Amino acid sequence: MLKVAFHTLGCKLNFSETSTLAQQFKKRGFLQVSFQEAADVYVINTCSVTEQADKKCRKIVQDAKKAAPHSYVIVVGCYAQLKPKEVTEIPGVNAVFGAKEKFQIWQYLSDFRKTTCTHQIFRSDIHQTTDFYSTFSTESRTRAFLKIQDGCSYRCSFCTIPMARGKSRSASLAQVSKDIEKIRQADTKEIVLSGINLGDYGIIEGKRSSSFYEVLQYIDGLNTDQRFRISSIEPNLLTDEIIALAASSEKIVPHWHIPLQSGSDKILRLMRRRYNTDLYRKRIAKIRELMPSACIGVDVIVGFPSELEEDFIQTYNFLNSLDINYLHVFTYSERENTTALDIQNSVPMSVRKERSKRLRQLSAEKKEHFYRSQINQVGEVLFERENKDGYMYGWSENYIRVRQVYDASKVNQLTTFRYSDLESSRSCDLFLV
Repeated sequence: MLKVAFHTLGCKLNFSETSTLAQQFKKRGFLQVSFQEAADVYVINTCSVTEQADKKCRKIVQDAKKAAPHSYVIVVGCYAQLKPKEVTEIPGVNAVFGAKEKFQIWQYLSDFRKTTCTHQIFRSDIHQTTDFYSTFSTESRTRAFLKIQDGCSYRCSFCTIPMARGKSRSASLAQVSKDIEKIRQADTKEIVLSGINLGDYGIIEGKRSSSFYEVLQYIDGLNTDQRFRISSIEPNLLTDEIIALAASSEKIVPHWHIPLQSGSDKILRLMRRRYNTDLYRKRIAKIRELMPSACIGVDVIVGFPSELEEDFIQTYNFLNSLDINYLHVFTYSERENTTALDIQNSVPMSVRKERSKRLRQLSAEKKEHFYRSQINQVGEVLFERENKDGYMYGWSENYIRVRQVYDASKVNQLTTFRYSDLESSRSCDLFLV
């Protein structure tokens, strides 16, 4: 029996797609092993949001060849679509599959023995990538990442995603329903709704046939003990109607992740974002009005071209003033073929890193404050099966990481607990009574 191993970089959508690729290999008789083990075939699903993500791919290929020097290495994902020639120049890579071709590996390769052509590229122009491939993760029985939308039709000046993923497109409501039922049959208790631009859900074959609100309406009416989490949604697509539905729902958890990118309206315009800080503040206020204990996460980019110190201070103060709970901080990285490269006054990398550090500290403070506010509150926790030094860990509905002494009967069960204490400011885990 041939062995296959997978490694995933980047977003939750990539994890969902890797799971589907793994199922394809299993159906053809492959045994899946961990990436640290020797395998006959390695599949690396890449990201290309930052330059660092590209560099990680090179290191992972090296790790695979160390574990199994004679293995066949396949690279798929955003980096593969954007720079296939560059990927083939990484020592050890045998085949590269683009966005359209990655779910059709078996149509291009009948076996995985090396041939005289050691660097094969299977990749179409991104404009030919119009089909939607339904995927959901299956590795963990506690949570599943369900892809219901792919691609993005926005043109933010810093982003390569439209060039790597293509235009916005979605699963039909009927397909979403089928996938949810499959996940339910696997006894998975939480489904994370995922997409590149999730709030733009509803475009099928180039035409809008539904909306994200309609998906949430459908979910809210399900007769199931599963809970549903929204992975991320753009502020201009997060309507009061959506917030109100989530607030009244027993299925949709009170957790939001809403990209901001900058607290300076000047920088937002240069980024070509579709909102300003006033709209963003109103979205946060509406969530707090209807969902006081919700957890709110924020994406932010520091060091964008022409970001002056006063622009950064404006971002810092804006974030500090908002009732949010954690930040995902990204240091701006120049990406080929993006219009941000045309903006003058690049920010020195040392300044970018220093600003990033300051926002990460703010994030730690926000997160600890939120966790402390939850002590003695009651929450519903879904525990994972891993035993770490006699403890088990899980996530509450409002995205609090909690731990307790390991109890196998609690694995994959939605259980109500009262939070008793904060473990440490560093890890921000809550103990349970």
